[in-house]
Amino acid sequence: MIAQDAPEDDMRHKDKMRKRKAAQDREVASKTIEKGLLIVHTGRGKGKSTAAFGLLLRALGHGLRVGVVQFIKGAWTSGERKVLEARFADLVAWHTMGEGFTWETQDRARDIAAAEAAWAKAKALMNDATIKLVVLDELNIALRYDYLPVESVVETLAQRRPDLHVIVTGRNAPPALIAAADLVTEMTQVKHHFDAGVKAQAGIEF
Repeated sequence: MIAQDAPEDDMRHKDKMRKRKAAQDREVASKTIEKGLLIVHTGRGKGKSTAAFGLLLRALGHGLRVGVVQFIKGAWTSGERKVLEARFADLVAWHTMGEGFTWETQDRARDIAAAEAAWAKAKALMNDATIKLVVLDELNIALRYDYLPVESVVETLAQRRPDLHVIVTGRNAPPALIAAADLVTEMTQVKHHFDAGVKAQAGIEF
């Protein structure tokens, strides 16, 4: 049986929530800037790309055109790509430009060429005024392995058109990118099923 609050407890709660709402309303009202955001998802934990695609889906819900460039991933066809291209072909420009992780290709020159081609595509999407959000999936990995010059990439991202949202994913985001970003989230791994011998599964990893 759930205990009922005494009338005075209920009144204190209502008063507390009223004050909290007033403070929250003042805080929200003080935020007046509208701009394109540079968002970075990094860290060792799972979910960086997943979170980015969640934001992409939110943008699609508002009828916005979006773009995706995948810098490293290439061997797997993801569930996100299947459904987004099938259901939102008119709003999604999806480009998987990678050839797999560096330990799979084992060819640095080839990896650099793929990263350069992906970056060229990313810049083309960012210059397309009809696209309002671009996901640069695993760009941080390309930067970490020096496939692309960090300073030039960060400068281009910082100088993008004012209304464009860009989401960059991948472990080990460089300090310069973190400094330039508006929002940085670090995914922290607490526990992972892979460590217990569970393989990558459709609908979870891809």
